[in-house]
Amino acid sequence: MIVSSPEPSTRTFGNEDILPRVPVPSLDDTCRRFLEWCSPLLTPGELAETEGAVAEFLAEGSPAHELQSALEAYDKREGVRSWLDTFWPYRYLGRRDRIALNANFFFLFTESPLGQLERAAELAASAVDYKLKLDEELVPPIVLRGQPQSMVQHKYLFSATRIPGAVQDTARTPYREDWPGPSRARHIVVFHRDTPFRMDVIAPDGRPYSPEQLVAGLQVIVKSGNFIEDPRTAAGHFTTKARAEWAATREALLAAGNASALDDIETALFCLCLEDFTPANTREACDNLLHGDSGNRWFDKAVSLIVFENGTAGINVEHCELDGTTILGFTDALLSGTRLERPPADGVPASEVIEFVLGEALREDARAAAASFAEYAEATATKTVSFTDFGAKRAKELGMSPDAFAQMAYQLAHKRAKGITGATYESIATRQYQNGRTEAMRVVTPEVQWFVQVMDDPQADRQTRQAAFRAAAAKHVTRAKECQAGDAPEQHLWELQLIQKRRGVEDSPALYSSPGWLKMRDDYLSTSSAPSVNIQYFGFGSTSPQCIGVAYVLLPESLNLYLCTPRHVAHEMELFATELANAMRELQELLAS
Repeated sequence: MIVSSPEPSTRTFGNEDILPRVPVPSLDDTCRRFLEWCSPLLTPGELAETEGAVAEFLAEGSPAHELQSALEAYDKREGVRSWLDTFWPYRYLGRRDRIALNANFFFLFTESPLGQLERAAELAASAVDYKLKLDEELVPPIVLRGQPQSMVQHKYLFSATRIPGAVQDTARTPYREDWPGPSRARHIVVFHRDTPFRMDVIAPDGRPYSPEQLVAGLQVIVKSGNFIEDPRTAAGHFTTKARAEWAATREALLAAGNASALDDIETALFCLCLEDFTPANTREACDNLLHGDSGNRWFDKAVSLIVFENGTAGINVEHCELDGTTILGFTDALLSGTRLERPPADGVPASEVIEFVLGEALREDARAAAASFAEYAEATATKTVSFTDFGAKRAKELGMSPDAFAQMAYQLAHKRAKGITGATYESIATRQYQNGRTEAMRVVTPEVQWFVQVMDDPQADRQTRQAAFRAAAAKHVTRAKECQAGDAPEQHLWELQLIQKRRGVEDSPALYSSPGWLKMRDDYLSTSSAPSVNIQYFGFGSTSPQCIGVAYVLLPESLNLYLCTPRHVAHEMELFATELANAMRELQELLAS
């Protein structure tokens, strides 16, 4: 008898229980894939050493088998939806460096004819509308190729704040045991001239304020004149610190009587940051969305909408519980211009300044944090690159996957710019699974190496180059599909290592110090894609001293990239951009013939 699968629910969170679970990979499959993935980056000697470490890892009596059994047992536990449920908090909340610039990401929205306060009010009204729809489960669940996607991340869009911890951070969010259901907060935090204000966006009776009413409320704030005297002592600077240092400062803030101020910010639905200047160009807009004036931000907040003086706008996102795909859906809803018809509240929304009590020690702490972060941002180089003659449509006309085309162009440009093929990360969404987030894909394959070699071999004819390009792209597509299916080694091996560490065992198996493990994860390129007609650019910081962050918006008719790297290797990023322009043109001509 054939049992038909249930019809997908139309309620936002109605499909979570029927989604398949991320499969737990076997040790043998993971180790085989690990060797396959790392081998193109290794010398023969490094590969031999790594193969020895893997053989030891798989040998009878190795702790790997017990760790795998523990992982499989955890996966079967009641209430566990994915074997990665403990991995993700460590992956994001466990990082100890700054999240500002290093972990948070941004989108630059498409332009609007509206002025600053009108644009800010429209965005805020649309965000509140989205929040109320989520509360009623009226946001349709995403379905890709007939498969419902996990919507659980949408629970952490509003009133969600990362809280710094001495050893590991926590996330203060609704839909938890200690905060069941959606947030009942009715306010947002408006930052203007480094000063936070609490402003209601929903009236006490539950009715939202209209955009016109929100404009009036924002005008009250902007005209108040009630701004911090020394912007260098703004509390927002604290959120740029390394996490353990920020945790100690937060304890000092609480001890100094700032519990109410912190509570106002941490429970707010989102932040709305009004900037008092107009960016000189697109790159400056992107840079300010990524790091900006740290006194006018709260980088721990899940969602911060940022609007410049001329109405240019975007979003900065704290990454611990939100991935780009979720924010894309949210952004598309914000910029669609459609809201449910609801009776508006009465009057002008109430607002008040959020005052922090800072003694001289805390003021000096803020000044030091501000100076340190400004120096850190200054040590970062960025660049925007736009191709208006190439997009997904053109790639398909040439008979190729658009993402594979872009990724092969990055590989060729990197090889020509730096003279090597370096480890490359690409984020692959896995939201078709329960609690699905992303999988770590490694782009460099033997086919990629052959392709970049052949492209610069004067002896290779056009047919040989075409064949190498198509083979590398086909392998890329195959590997991406494997990652989408959960068949990837890195996160599995990492979680096994973490299980051992949680047991208090500090000595990891030799695999974790092998050349393969270290080289495969030492990024030269860190790449991620965000395709939406509602954004111009997407961006994030680089992930290692030699890394170029490559955030790209690949649309039917265009490709826009935001590149980011440490300033000491800025010249190599500029070379990469130049070579990328050459590669994009050359590869199109190669396939067009």
